[in-house]
Amino acid sequence: MPYASPAPTRERAPLLLRGELQHRLDTLARVHRVPGAQLVLDTGAETLALHTGVADTGTGAPFTEDTAVPVGSLTKPYTAALVMLLADDGDLDLDEPAAEHLPELRQLPEVTIRHLLSHTGGLPTGPDSDAAARTTATRYLTAVCTAADALFPPGTDFSYSNAGYVAAGRLVETVTGMDWHEAVSTLLLEPLGTGAVFVDTTAPGRPVAAGHALNAATGRARAVRQNLAPLEAPAGALLASAADLAALGAALAGRAKVLPPEVAELMRRPEPAARPGALADGWGAGTALYRQDGRHWYGHDGNAMGTSCHLRADPETGAVVAFTGNAGAATALWRELAAELEEFAGLRVPAAIEPVGAGAPVPLAGPATVARCAGEYRNGTIRYRVEPAGDAPATLSVDGDLPIPLRCHADLSFDLIAPDTGHPEPGGRFHRDPATGRIDRVQVSGRTARRAASD
Repeated sequence: MPYASPAPTRERAPLLLRGELQHRLDTLARVHRVPGAQLVLDTGAETLALHTGVADTGTGAPFTEDTAVPVGSLTKPYTAALVMLLADDGDLDLDEPAAEHLPELRQLPEVTIRHLLSHTGGLPTGPDSDAAARTTATRYLTAVCTAADALFPPGTDFSYSNAGYVAAGRLVETVTGMDWHEAVSTLLLEPLGTGAVFVDTTAPGRPVAAGHALNAATGRARAVRQNLAPLEAPAGALLASAADLAALGAALAGRAKVLPPEVAELMRRPEPAARPGALADGWGAGTALYRQDGRHWYGHDGNAMGTSCHLRADPETGAVVAFTGNAGAATALWRELAAELEEFAGLRVPAAIEPVGAGAPVPLAGPATVARCAGEYRNGTIRYRVEPAGDAPATLSVDGDLPIPLRCHADLSFDLIAPDTGHPEPGGRFHRDPATGRIDRVQVSGRTARRAASD
């Protein structure tokens, strides 16, 4: 029998709300086999902080309100905020070429600092963490930020890029004279009241959660090691609690002095060329935009090895919602929990964008259109292969992995069909060359790749 809650009211007693939400968080963590999780609801008038489970299945250490979780790409809004603060102080101009400060970007003189923060510079993702661990940030950027590897003219499209945030971190170091860890701690984390914890350092006196992977055979979650090259720290090295993330959310909503109101507004302002596809409904200078009821919430999602973390902030009402979970399955937990927050707290929180067919129906693409999409596409060293399959759905494979069925629509968007559930998930979009009409790029989960060959 599906879970049902009494009709909610905003006047509901806080203790009752806490008890109901705690029960639901405990239940969903068990259902999704997530060892531990945190949830913070901050309305601006009151804050509700909940946690459940264990931080590490190996040690049995409990998840507490203060437990720090590897937040992965939720590090990026912190790095972006640093850059925005430097711009507000007059130390740099968002619209000047990044190469003015970083010679390693000299092959891409048209890429601006704003492009780096909004993923509109056309930079590839870059090598994997194992390859990045064997080099320096300068060599890394010199190798991947080349004219030959550029995905599109800067400022004309969107492609989620860790390399862009490695460059943003180098920019912070060049301008401040501090390494990124020191700069983010001194200029942002301490003013926010957040204890500095990083993947590549220890955290004396503060509990830290391990990420977990689910063993399909036994049904048990086991702790996994974080794998992040030191040079990628500005893109994904932070550990934070849901309360820490909520403090950043309050700043993005314009409720904290750490970010002046004009800086927070600039971070939220959507970039016209930033069409992030499956990731969000828009993108600003370091923040993702999520549409709900005719307005936008702002924040970011982050996945490290075996973790899933999420932040949403609504500047119109001042509400902030933050969630951390120490397993990959926590993404599904977050989505289910977020969908129920209207029942509990009167908050309609956008957890993810919907598949194309979930709203107004979009016709499916015909076989001829699907055939024109077939071929290989490249983003740096990543290879995407699209194969038509006659009467069966076309498939997409990444670097030769198991092909995933995709459902193509007439507008060239597509959904990916989850192999385990058969449910559609927002996948991305094919793009035509405006001059020739030929399909020359594909955006998969926010990353754009150029066509390398066609069938």
